[in-house]
Amino acid sequence: MSRGSVIPAKHAAGFSYIEMMVTLLILSVLATIAIPAVENMVQRRKEAELREALREIRTAIDAYKVAADTGKVAKVEGESGYPRKLEDLVAGVEDAKDTKRPKIYFMRRLPRDPFAVNADIPAAQTWGRRSYASPPTAPAAGDDVFDVYSFSTAVGLNGIPHREW
Repeated sequence: MSRGSVIPAKHAAGFSYIEMMVTLLILSVLATIAIPAVENMVQRRKEAELREALREIRTAIDAYKVAADTGKVAKVEGESGYPRKLEDLVAGVEDAKDTKRPKIYFMRRLPRDPFAVNADIPAAQTWGRRSYASPPTAPAAGDDVFDVYSFSTAVGLNGIPHREW
């Protein structure tokens, strides 16, 4: 080897402290952006489930009322013709017009309120009920089920409280 030749110095492999800090900073900025987006996506999914469940239950309640008004479901004089309880929509009622008395079913299953906190209670108990006799401004349970609402106190992404949907 000659006197003027330079021997390359060995460099340690890996990242410097500055490179690691910049990488962590970039990851934290991305996480700060992603977390609210994921939370918003979860909220949107639950609200879509709530909207669909309300539509399904309300359609079944209306179908029950039509069946009662046409005489397919027996009703006592003075009753509204709405189901006495939500479970009747799934359990079915006898067809009053058919001599064989087959059951008429209005729903396959009763959906749960997606915002219900307690998963141990039956689906019917996750919904608030409004009777036909109660005003829309102060829904209260009664002898029948005219409408359902969520017990959720949260406000939807559309600015309307879930309870008012």
